[in-house]
Amino acid sequence: MVRPVRPDDLAPLHARRNEPDVQRLQGWALPYPLDRARAVVEQALAMDGPADGAWWMATIAERATASIVGDLVVRLSNDSRTGEVGYSLARAYWGRGYAVEALDALVGWAFESLPLTRLEGRLHPDNRASAMVLERVGFQFEGRTRLSFWLGEDNSDDVIYGITRDDWADWRSRSLLPAGQVELGPVTPENKAAVLALRTHHSQESFVAPMCQSFADALLPDPIEAGEVEPWLRAVQAEGEVVGFVMVAMPGERRAEPYLWRLLIDRMHQRRGIGTRVLGLLADDLTAAGHSAMLVSWGEGKGSPGRFYLRHGFVPTGRVVDGETEGRRELG
Repeated sequence: MVRPVRPDDLAPLHARRNEPDVQRLQGWALPYPLDRARAVVEQALAMDGPADGAWWMATIAERATASIVGDLVVRLSNDSRTGEVGYSLARAYWGRGYAVEALDALVGWAFESLPLTRLEGRLHPDNRASAMVLERVGFQFEGRTRLSFWLGEDNSDDVIYGITRDDWADWRSRSLLPAGQVELGPVTPENKAAVLALRTHHSQESFVAPMCQSFADALLPDPIEAGEVEPWLRAVQAEGEVVGFVMVAMPGERRAEPYLWRLLIDRMHQRRGIGTRVLGLLADDLTAAGHSAMLVSWGEGKGSPGRFYLRHGFVPTGRVVDGETEGRRELG
């Protein structure tokens, strides 16, 4: 539940902003004074809603228990045509979907009720969890400003995400249903542009290279270990639309098993089961070609595809290749 701030929100706000884990990548220093928390609450109480030039705050609470989870903030500008959002949750409520649900509600309400053309969110480059929240609501990575955010005597880069009214409409209208017919087809001159336009969320690019890098690697591949690389590229199509890309390093004279080099599903088509379908189709194709297993590797960290591959039958081999965990799946 997202509700207006009340006077009794003061103590939870003060406690939350003094949690080291909450503060670590945020824009305030510890200890966070009670007087400052009181001023934030009083300002929110004095406002009827978001307004130009001032931060307006709402409280996130559990509907069933009324327990306070955290807060949302928004500051409007340019006669309410643009705005910046933020959020802060108590450590005990992290990882439970509250930030995504609350921010999604705020963004929907703002675009439906205000003359907004754009909202943005700014965050520390190391705050991958916050980036993933913005991405789940439809925000897109727009850039990184260097040494532009100051906290006391320290400064860091600042990462900017944005969403326009048209972006929000597209995000809201995307299909969330399991994909129907999924096929693997060749990358051709006719579909090359659509394949090149595929994008993951920005936070996923540390695990899955962008398409321009995949095309470059296919054109001029580096040798994997001692063997030559023979790239096998396929476009992933769902209901006739290009929605993903897969690339395999095929076995050669000194490579015994195929290696799943890239698997990318476009950000607008994730969470539809397409990746699972692709692994099944790929396994069928490789089995038909006489292969008994395939390899993959993944980086570790928040948002890693490791759990996806483990869930689909890949077993760690015990090897670490270029800093990534190697997994192997039996075929057939």
